[in-house]
Amino acid sequence: MKILVLSDSHAALSFMRLCIEKVKPDWIVHLGDYFDDGQAMAEEYPEICLVQVPGNCDKYRCPPFRPEILIQRVGDVQLYMTHGHKHRVKVDTGKLLSDARASRVDAVLYGHTHVANCYRDTDGLWILNPGSCGYFGGSAGLIETKDGKILGCRILRQEDLEDGL
Repeated sequence: MKILVLSDSHAALSFMRLCIEKVKPDWIVHLGDYFDDGQAMAEEYPEICLVQVPGNCDKYRCPPFRPEILIQRVGDVQLYMTHGHKHRVKVDTGKLLSDARASRVDAVLYGHTHVANCYRDTDGLWILNPGSCGYFGGSAGLIETKDGKILGCRILRQEDLEDGL
């Protein structure tokens, strides 16, 4: 199964569409900034499951009751999803990682910094910030799973999509 992770799109829909067309994901996770971009992708690709959280720029872009943190199963893995501003991830990810570990998830996904990062910590927790699909040429995250396990996680950039996956 493929999970495409997007964040900080800021109305840059063309890179999002390119990612979806090339990756052909089973799920899309949108981590905010701009929430309505995720909604646009859900309308354009209704056959793909979408889950999303709002970001710090989304106060007037989504219903006020939308949770800023989601802990749920996406496909066959348990994910901790947030934009990251409430955890102050531009300063430090310690609180975010602590909360994710306490939630006993397979991976923690966050955005906000516009800096892509993907790694597996020594305890097995996957940490993914897909960067910004709206700035710096665009970046996204790809998680591949099978039988309830994350097989791999990586960052995708424009050149990866053009060269083929």
